[in-house]
Amino acid sequence: MVIGILMLLFIGFNRIWHFTYIRLDAMLCGFFRLARLPVASTFWRYVDHMGINQGLSLIKVMSALRERVWKQLGLNYYRIHIDIDTTVETLYGNQQGGRKGHNTKHRGKKGYRPVLCFIAQTRENMLGKLRKGETISGKQTADFILKIKANLPGCVRQVLLRADGEFFSWESIAAARACGFDFIIANKRGNPPFDPAAWYRGRQRQDIEFNSCVYQPLGWEKPCRFVAMRIPKETETSGANQPIQCALFEDDRYTYRIFCTSLNGSAHEIIAQYDKRADVENLVGEAKREGLEAVPSAKFKNNYAFFQLVMLAYNIWR
Repeated sequence: MVIGILMLLFIGFNRIWHFTYIRLDAMLCGFFRLARLPVASTFWRYVDHMGINQGLSLIKVMSALRERVWKQLGLNYYRIHIDIDTTVETLYGNQQGGRKGHNTKHRGKKGYRPVLCFIAQTRENMLGKLRKGETISGKQTADFILKIKANLPGCVRQVLLRADGEFFSWESIAAARACGFDFIIANKRGNPPFDPAAWYRGRQRQDIEFNSCVYQPLGWEKPCRFVAMRIPKETETSGANQPIQCALFEDDRYTYRIFCTSLNGSAHEIIAQYDKRADVENLVGEAKREGLEAVPSAKFKNNYAFFQLVMLAYNIWR
């Protein structure tokens, strides 16, 4: 049954009832050595019996397959970059675990908020988890980072973790340090005290400036390094002879991007490394088109297991 569902997802169908279209397909029937595939309701019943434990088992299957495939392909990455992101799966019914939250495309709709991470070098899904619709907490982010450590291929010795502001918390930083990971995490709430005289330009002809400092936010157990980029806001004029309206405070004249990191080196080099994470948005979009947005059941446990099936099919396709 699992192979049948994976085959369905692999060839581009992402709904269980799509088995109706391929039930008599000669190639697929020949692959399974059957005269015809089971009816779609048979696969529905199988998915309905899956739960959290089956989903966790599929994570172990993905980890074992990754180890085996890397060895066969001769991939021996000593250092990898792992990009973490969250997304929204909009719900159109009363599925368990659905919550109203940040959903720019469908405001006011309930949804799930899965968290995904990808290996930048191979563009494969490293680990994923279907979550209920509430905002991810610091403890949940820390637990997720610890699970990444447990599922790393044996050849990997160094990891650079890149994440957005939802992972900005002391729990995440402590977990990354405990795992021995380097990290660059977008700053969401802190306000580090950068030296006003230390701003510099990465290139002489650019107006963008960079800075760094060591700062311990309130509630954190240890200080961390913060790097920043500030970009001048464009001044607007109503006409050629009209005076320019200037901002009173210096901070109002710039747009700031601030990151917490464990890396040494120049601030502009570290931010350039983080900006390479932008490709993760494309990977999340591909995963959603491959079936991630399909929610087959009203039960959260069934959807949790199906989520892992989708990610396994995505990695096989990769």
